[in-house]
Amino acid sequence: MTKNFKLSSVAAVLALVCQPFSAISAEQETADNSSSAPKTEKIEQIVVTGTFSGKAVRKVDAGYAISNFSEDDIKKLAPKSTADLFKAVPGVWSESSGGVAGANVFVRGFPSTGDAPFLTVQLQGAPIFPPPTLSFLENSSIFRLDETVEFMEALRGGTNPVISNGQPGLTTNFLLKEGSEDTEGKVKYSTSDFGLQRFDGVLSGALADDLYFMIGGYVKSSPGVRDAGFNAEEGQQFTINITKELDNGKINLYTRQTDDHGVWYLPAPINAPGVDNEYVQIGTNNRQATIQYGPDNTSEAFDFGDGRGWKGSVSGGSVELELDNGWDLVDRFSYTQGDANTLGLVPNDNAVALSSVADNGATAIGAVTGTEYAGDTMVQQIGRWVVKKEIEAFTNDLALTKTFDKGSFTAGYYNSTYQSKDWWSIGNQAYHVVETGGEMLTGIDCNDNADSCGWNYDINSVGDGTTRAVYGALSYEVTDKLTLDGGVRFEQHEIEYTVDEGLTGSISKAVSYDENGTSWTFGGNYSLTNDSGIFARISNGSKMPYFDDFRDNFDDYTNGEDLIKDVRQYELGYKLSKDNYSVYATGFFNEVEGDLEVPRPGEPAVVRTTRAYGVELDFTYYNDDGFSVSLNSTLQDTEILKGEDEGNELQRLPKWQVRITPSYEYEFSNGMLATIYGTLSAVGDRHSSNANIDEQELPGYEKVDLGVIFDVTDEVQVQFAANNLTDEDGLTEGDPRDALSSNARYILPRSFDFSVSYQF
Repeated sequence: MTKNFKLSSVAAVLALVCQPFSAISAEQETADNSSSAPKTEKIEQIVVTGTFSGKAVRKVDAGYAISNFSEDDIKKLAPKSTADLFKAVPGVWSESSGGVAGANVFVRGFPSTGDAPFLTVQLQGAPIFPPPTLSFLENSSIFRLDETVEFMEALRGGTNPVISNGQPGLTTNFLLKEGSEDTEGKVKYSTSDFGLQRFDGVLSGALADDLYFMIGGYVKSSPGVRDAGFNAEEGQQFTINITKELDNGKINLYTRQTDDHGVWYLPAPINAPGVDNEYVQIGTNNRQATIQYGPDNTSEAFDFGDGRGWKGSVSGGSVELELDNGWDLVDRFSYTQGDANTLGLVPNDNAVALSSVADNGATAIGAVTGTEYAGDTMVQQIGRWVVKKEIEAFTNDLALTKTFDKGSFTAGYYNSTYQSKDWWSIGNQAYHVVETGGEMLTGIDCNDNADSCGWNYDINSVGDGTTRAVYGALSYEVTDKLTLDGGVRFEQHEIEYTVDEGLTGSISKAVSYDENGTSWTFGGNYSLTNDSGIFARISNGSKMPYFDDFRDNFDDYTNGEDLIKDVRQYELGYKLSKDNYSVYATGFFNEVEGDLEVPRPGEPAVVRTTRAYGVELDFTYYNDDGFSVSLNSTLQDTEILKGEDEGNELQRLPKWQVRITPSYEYEFSNGMLATIYGTLSAVGDRHSSNANIDEQELPGYEKVDLGVIFDVTDEVQVQFAANNLTDEDGLTEGDPRDALSSNARYILPRSFDFSVSYQF
């Protein structure tokens, strides 16, 4: 298959669209628990994330906003990365156009300049890395989707500030498949029009009485959705999950070993000829380069084709016990260790005509091919950025719950230690030709006779952190319809951090930080009927500072600032779950004090207070005729209340976004089942910076994804998916280092994926 694959050839089979996202967690039960129940038989949706005790509750009874996505839902979304899946969560704006890692994820209008400071990713209920974001590392970068994932839950706001690592924004919890008495498995081969080769496998069953296993993983290779001319995305992953069922609970142990990386897609000069949504800076003629760093101008060669990735492991487990006299104990733990490096070619300033920078005022020579380029050739400073990051973390979360006639009380203790060892050399600019794989030039003074055509920033740092928290929560049934709950968290946050800026061998900044914080939440849930209700909640939480916050804001820290972002949230929600449709709507209001923005390393920070309010909608409908549709949308308004750019809207956040996903199932006379599905996504205009410059506004766009799944037999399934069918040139962000430049990042171009799987 090639990029010129004609749309007409798929139009006949990709007519319309998609089975509803059932949003059913691992625990499901029909009204009569019968497998022969009609399709519209009521299905209880069960959630586990966000409960103080860690035990499951009905989604319609939860006093907070949570969405869940089953294995089938994830399959139909066909996400290109973990962060790509988050687009399906109401209230979330995910910029997943950077490749397999390095996304920017925004939550409910919370301010951010990039990465994902208000996102925590959990595996089996435990954070995979307690700091939500470090520079060049957000949580989704160290988690890869595959066939071992059973479902995902996404909790916004709610009880988040009190439980787990105290994340006030979004917590996504991925749960692995578990074995059963029956031995079963799946093998799957996937390919694409961009040369993907991927093999997945999963196997589960029983090892002994009440002892179950699941093993699985993948191996893959491809040039990437944007063809870099070499295998730019390569990786493999292997997961083991062991579960022991007890008379009064269960014990679970798992490990997930990953080595996966891909080219880092960056903003491009969109006003330059030949630059579109398939453009990528890196290629054969520039992937290898030598940079100089440190006071002695040490030279070292790197392969920038390695891009961003994760080579490491996430291991852990849980113990869940039902004790006597209404007591329950849940303990979850996780250990993460590995390397999350970033190597990439980063644009600096606008693209210009070669004649304006060439030594002779006309032409220059390609450093690799020897080609003489004419004066009207577009060139741009490209930085060769190297970030080596070695991380380690251990987390334990213990909760003890007492259940009584009218409610329950939970007491918990959370303890995490984490470390990051960083080595950076960023900047290292040189003029390159603006084309995919554009080579560096000679005949330009700063290319030939200087360390860099622009700024450089080099560091060597070590950071260690410890977060300890005790929390307590009470839930009480005031009447058979009204339940109130409240929780409080006392946290101690310690950071030890040293930085050698300039790679001189001497410490230039040292931090020894010890602060306490208190977070709380109070909510009420009122059941209108057995399948509908309303909830209200107020929460006060915080985002504690981590290593990079101290380096970027060192003067503020030394002047006594605690660098804590205080977050106040208000929520009001309505829930309705009927036999063949469900509606979940949540209104939210939040205010963040102490938001910090550092446009470029070494520049002073800007401090702001911001607010946002809006509405999230999550709707699903399905019927006995095989038709279904789901809709999620977000309307929000943001404003900078205090600080620079006061009165402006927050950068990169759309006022509205909507995703509608219809689906239709059709059974052929020979018994084969076809599911035709798709998604229409639409997003409004956004500002590329907090300055709200009209000329730098990011226009809204629409994106269409279509697909079809054929259940050829009970064992064999074939899937064909088209991503960005109309090849929309949507933009997700401008240049975060220079809002006035013409650099911006496109969404991923049109691509077609095909897979065939055998289940046994």
